Amino acid sequence: MTDNGNKQAFERHKKLERNVSLLAVATFVTVAIGGVVEIAPLFWIDNTIEKVEGVRPYTPLELAGRDIYIREGCYVCHSQMIRPFRDEVERYGHYSLAAESMYDHPFQWGSKRTGPDLARVGGRYSDAWHVDHLKDPQSVVPESVMPQYGFLAETPLKVADPSANLTALSRVGVPYSDDDIAKAPADLVAQADPDVDAGDLEKRYPKAQVRDFDGDPNTVTEMDALVAYLQMLGTLVDVNDVAAQEELATEKGR
Repeated sequence: MTDNGNKQAFERHKKLERNVSLLAVATFVTVAIGGVVEIAPLFWIDNTIEKVEGVRPYTPLELAGRDIYIREGCYVCHSQMIRPFRDEVERYGHYSLAAESMYDHPFQWGSKRTGPDLARVGGRYSDAWHVDHLKDPQSVVPESVMPQYGFLAETPLKVADPSANLTALSRVGVPYSDDDIAKAPADLVAQADPDVDAGDLEKRYPKAQVRDFDGDPNTVTEMDALVAYLQMLGTLVDVNDVAAQEELATEKGR
């Protein structure tokens, strides 16, 4: 471009910057074009989340534990989203898949890590470790700044209406069956009480862990619920199988 052409372009740009109305119109047009490009394709896509085998809704006990997790503000210091960066994958495990949180209302991705990411904490530690950690964090992690939650082990789990919770979630797309909803109160207790018959709970909720979680089989406590929730995080999807499929897709794309 010649010097004369550069000068003309500069003058046009200066005119745009100095004219508030013209700048507003130009900004609107630019944003509108970008919005159409980003949003319009979604109207022709049935689902933006690729389904992954193994993902299921929470059991009533896990759901109660998740509510306690939110109530106590655990999400403020712990994220539940492993980003696809080498340092994160090496520390926390396979990066998070969108499908793994498709039944979360709201999501627990988090935005700060005072403590480690918990997306794949399930099965990494024993129930006893979790109980000790929640009762006295510094006893297992001396440098921890986490407060103590020992009262959870002394608080009987009370959920006003487990069936209503599942009904509400089913209305926003979580695939709870009528059977799941009807059996919710019984499932809530049976998953953590070894003296109660769990029935077909494990069939309806694959990979559900049925046992006493807090070390006190006489009472189902809030500690039972929270540990049950933590112990299932990241355990539903076979990430090794997912990784193999991704590697195969990469090879085919070459």
